Amino acid sequence: MARTTVTPAGGSAGAYVTGIDLAKTNDAEEIAAIRDALLAHQVVALPDQKLGLEDLECFTDALGGRDVTPFVKPIDGHPFVIRILKEPHEKLNFANAWHTDLSYLEAPPSFTVLYCLETPPAGGDTVWANQYMAFETLSPGLRDTLLGLSAVHSAGPAYGTGGYLDGVKDKMSTRIEPSPDAYREQTHPAVIAHPETGKPALYLNPVYTQRIAGWSKAESDGLLGHIFHHAVNENFTWRLKWAPGTLAIWDNRCTQHFALNDYHGHRREMVRTSVKGSKPKAAKA
Repeated sequence: MARTTVTPAGGSAGAYVTGIDLAKTNDAEEIAAIRDALLAHQVVALPDQKLGLEDLECFTDALGGRDVTPFVKPIDGHPFVIRILKEPHEKLNFANAWHTDLSYLEAPPSFTVLYCLETPPAGGDTVWANQYMAFETLSPGLRDTLLGLSAVHSAGPAYGTGGYLDGVKDKMSTRIEPSPDAYREQTHPAVIAHPETGKPALYLNPVYTQRIAGWSKAESDGLLGHIFHHAVNENFTWRLKWAPGTLAIWDNRCTQHFALNDYHGHRREMVRTSVKGSKPKAAKA
C-alpha cells in the first residue's frame, strides 16, 4: 500500500491514483484505497493502465459487481461491457449532455468505470460536477423544499422508440438499441443520502429527470430549469484530459458528467462498465 498515491486534481472533485497496476492485482487493500479515494473525491483517474476486457470485468466485480447497461448493445461475448466510439467522419458523440448514468433504473449503478483506448490529439475531455456542492450551495429555503420532493426519471426521450437517439443511431458508431421499454418511469428522491458517506446530494439531471412528482409540467420545468443550471456551475466541476490507458471511475450517487464533442475529424474509443448499485434513499431534513 505504500506505493499507492492519491493526488487531488481539482478543488471541487477529482483525484489521480497511482501505484496500482489493475492488470496484475485486485488486492483488497488496493481496491479499498480506490473506494476511499472515490468517496473523498467523487471521481478518480488511474493513468497508464494496460487492461483487457477481462481485466476490466474483474475490476468491476471487485468494486461491487457488474451491471448491464440498457439500450446500448454490448461487446460480443462481454454482456456487461459497452464500447463508446466516435469515428473521424462522425459529428455526434455519446453522452454529450449533463447526466447521471442510468438514473432511470430502480437501482442505478453506484460507479461507472471507463477505460480509454484511443484519443484525438486534442479534445474529447470529460467533465464532472460535484452534486454534494450543488446541494450545499442552494439557499436554505430551496434545500428544505427539495428535501421533501421526489422526481420522475425515464430514459424514454433519449432511448425510447422514436426518441432522440433512435433518430440519430445510424450516425453513431456507439451501438444504440432503442426500445419502448425506455419509457418506463422510476421515482427517486430529489435529494438522496449517499449510502456510504451519508451526505445529501442533488439527484436531478436534465437527460433523465422528467418532472417533479405530483407537480404539473409547467411547475416542474420552472424549478428543474433553475436546478439544472445551478448543479453544473463551473465551480463544482473537474475536467479530465484522457490519454490511452487512463481508467476513470466515478460515483453516480453524487456526480453528473458531460462528454465534450470538440474533436471532429478524429477517432475516440472507450470501453465502459457499470457497478451494481442500490435504490436511492431520501436525505433527511
